[in-house]
Amino acid sequence: MLVLDVPQGSPEWMSARTGIPSASCFNKIATGSGQSSKQAEDYAYQLAGERITGQKTETYQTPAMARGIELEAEARELFEFIHDIEVKQVGLVYFDDRKRYSCSPDGLMDDCGLEIKCPSMHVHIKYLIKGVLPADYYQQVHGSMHVTGLKAWWFMSYYPGLPPFIIKVERDETFCTKLATLLDVFCHDLDELTDKLRGM
Repeated sequence: MLVLDVPQGSPEWMSARTGIPSASCFNKIATGSGQSSKQAEDYAYQLAGERITGQKTETYQTPAMARGIELEAEARELFEFIHDIEVKQVGLVYFDDRKRYSCSPDGLMDDCGLEIKCPSMHVHIKYLIKGVLPADYYQQVHGSMHVTGLKAWWFMSYYPGLPPFIIKVERDETFCTKLATLLDVFCHDLDELTDKLRGM
């Protein structure tokens, strides 16, 4: 694990993420069952383009996404209060010094990490009622554990005025092993694609 200590969202953070797979997009590489995703090819094209141009692909930020970013600090403070623990904020974590892929945790502790989501009210209530890690974030949460080497990860959903949904997710070794293989293949193919583009 190699930690880059820069503010998330800063130009330095954006530059560090350019052209490399990140855990928030691991669902484009692996399905929840550990199979290759149908989105992998297009994701490789995107990242290869970022490597050639040096520019991070622009993503549309919905009002809900902007609101989620604004509420993240509030949610993190609540998590710290509930668990009486200090959560360290970091910018980016690479798997190793080769910097082939990364994750951007919403917090790190001694033995686990933290992922915070601040969804719409009805989605938050759905998370509360179902009481499990939402399938949409399975690859991201377990991918973050793979990148950091940690054995557990807290998932928190926060909506002001409602009870928070907090669950501790234990590492799925079988999935992480499959993901590691898929990431190695993806990164190899991405390198070859980038070399091919540079030779044109």
